[in-house]
Order: sequence, then C-alpha cells, then structure tokens
Amino acid sequence: MSETSVAKKARPLSPHLQVYRLPLPAVSSITHRFTGIALAVGTLVLTWWLVAAASGPDDFDTAQRVLGSPIGLLCLLGWTWAFGYHLLKGIQHLIWDAGVGVNTASAQRNSALVFGASFVLTAIVWIAAFAL
Repeated sequence: MSETSVAKKARPLSPHLQVYRLPLPAVSSITHRFTGIALAVGTLVLTWWLVAAASGPDDFDTAQRVLGSPIGLLCLLGWTWAFGYHLLKGIQHLIWDAGVGVNTASAQRNSALVFGASFVLTAIVWIAAFAL
C-alpha cells in the first residue's frame, strides 16, 4: 500500500445532516432568508386584499372569507410572525454593522433572543388585533 492511500483512509468523514446539527446562528440566518420570502408572498396577499376592497363589496367579502377561514388565519399568523422575526433580525444585523456583538457567544444568545422575542411580538399583535 502506498503512503497516500493510508492517509486517505485515516481522514475523517465529512459531517452530514444526519450527524451534524447546525448552530443556532446558522438556523437563524436561514430562517431570516425564508421569512423574507414569506413576507414577499404575504405582501402579494395583502395587495389582493386591498384590490378586493377597492373592487367592491362582493370581491371584498370573498377576500374576507378566505382570509378569515382557519387556513387563512393560520397563514396570517405565520405572516405576522415572519414580519416580527424579520424585523428583529434586521435590527440585529444593524447592530452587527456597528461592530457590536460580533462574536460566537453573542451571536448564539442574540439568535435565541430574536426567536423568543418574535413569538412574544406576534402574540402582542394578535392579542391587540382581536381585542379591538
């Protein structure tokens, strides 16, 4: 056996998704990208709702019925959470741009904080919306 084939056998295998867990800041970054896409789709739905409101009572009733259905409310809840998460993560990026908290421990802590605060913000918005 040659020396290079022995060295190749001793090399560790690359981690794969069944073994490797993404760190929370990486999950947070990926989630930030997905929430951006969700916000774009949600904005199209908001545009449809506004056009329906301007088109007349029949179209608006249809839009209200769709968005007021259980699936519609679930989508609106998800869109609200995506908005809050994307907003808070964007603020975190602005803070990072200032050079504050750019280390592993801060990124880990702040990612958890953004996730938690986004759920609290969503709850506050929905409580306020249904209280009126």
